[in-house]
Amino acid sequence: MTNDGRDPLAMLDATAQAELVASGEATPLELVDAAIARIEAIDPELNAVVLRRFEHARAEAIAGDLPAGDLPAGDLRADDRRAGPFRGVPFLTKDLACPTAGEPQTDGMHAAKDAGWLAIETSHLAMRFRRAGLVNLGRTNSPELGLVPTTEPVAWGPTHNPWDPALTPGGSSGGSAAAVAAGLVPFAHASDGGGSIRIPASACGLVGLKTSRGRISVGPSRGELSGFLSVQFALTRSVRDAAALLDVAAGPEPGDPVVAPAPAASYRDLTARAPGALRVGLMTRAPGDTSPIHPECVTAAEHTAKLLEGLGHRVEVSHPEAYDDPDRAAMFATLWGVDAAVKVATWGSLLERTLVEDDVEPATWVMASAGRDVLATRYVETVSRMQVWARAMADWWVPAPRGAGFDLLLTPTLGEPPVPLGTFASRPGEPFAGLLRAGPFTPFTPSFNLTGQPAISLPMHQSADGLPIGVHLVGAYGRDDLLLAVAAQLEAASPWAERTPRIHA
Repeated sequence: MTNDGRDPLAMLDATAQAELVASGEATPLELVDAAIARIEAIDPELNAVVLRRFEHARAEAIAGDLPAGDLPAGDLRADDRRAGPFRGVPFLTKDLACPTAGEPQTDGMHAAKDAGWLAIETSHLAMRFRRAGLVNLGRTNSPELGLVPTTEPVAWGPTHNPWDPALTPGGSSGGSAAAVAAGLVPFAHASDGGGSIRIPASACGLVGLKTSRGRISVGPSRGELSGFLSVQFALTRSVRDAAALLDVAAGPEPGDPVVAPAPAASYRDLTARAPGALRVGLMTRAPGDTSPIHPECVTAAEHTAKLLEGLGHRVEVSHPEAYDDPDRAAMFATLWGVDAAVKVATWGSLLERTLVEDDVEPATWVMASAGRDVLATRYVETVSRMQVWARAMADWWVPAPRGAGFDLLLTPTLGEPPVPLGTFASRPGEPFAGLLRAGPFTPFTPSFNLTGQPAISLPMHQSADGLPIGVHLVGAYGRDDLLLAVAAQLEAASPWAERTPRIHA
């Protein structure tokens, strides 16, 4: 412990913690026990970790540290952990998707929580995390079915932002974001269907990479062709952790219908290379100019633009013309509603009964009801319109003369700083009130779930009252490597590692 009683491990990113294990300065069990102690001490203020598997984690940490001759016969999981690049590093999984067979999962639903439901399979991504040596300590809070940009489910109660516990940590990966920002673990699993990695990254001062569609397999039970808005990855404190974890998580699995192009080298190596002089478009107004952007968010983007210019990049005020198309919001709303309806129906099948209105929150029921009313022909037509619109968007990233010739788009991540908990709550008789309020908060992120492009939020700014403000960089499809390389440049030019929130281990 430091003189102020803090755990020095809480300030280390995952790469540094893995190096302690590799050098023999710490054991996996020591890292895991320290993280458990931090969760037990700090999480009562946050409510970030809602399902805990501490004894399993301790056993796995011990197994991962045993010499090969001492392992039980056939214990491939321990073999994997011992060889992985993050051997012994504590980790948390969002309580939404990414299941592990035989373990609890609720997706933020009180119906699943009350039933004590246990997952029936392990996802490809959960297996990759385990093979990397990560030790999962539990699952983090998520809004019901991940449908709103905050983390306040009826099932588990609200997660508090460690920078100011009266504020939302964002959503839907708010539990993971709060846990990482407060130093409970160095990084954590997250997912993004409309901004759910990037929103909490901005609200909690973290690195949040939404990968290209098809970069990370969502199998075996989820489908890229039906759930194409959402991707799975993580929230991290450092860019190098994001790159090294993507090396672990990325790559196709058998039967994947959408596979993003492979990088020329490892993400960690590519991130360490200067990306060359890039052409960057700057946009500080909302798409379609439909809502005001908070001055602090504008300042964050403009400040980052100046940093990029100082790094040798060319920044111009520009964005794809198609980004202003008002139809993009209608397309997203239709697809989001159908997705909600499918999720409610899927959970009904898992729980072996038809879910009724009392089984879900009011906004979930209204959203799912709207989705159930969408005709199959309208859904297919919406998907087709989305693909045509996505092609128009992509032209902005295509080299001239065919396209506009830009490499990156820079915007604020959010339309405003973190807002108070309860802002997105539905009012009696107005179940859509909270969802409508979400629009001005998240004007920039959902479009790139429609296009499938990679995007990243970086903690480049703090407001006058000390709240984190993220900026949003978007690359062409498949250029996750370029985003990480530029992010590494910005991190070196304006480091954020020493910034810690009010609540921190």
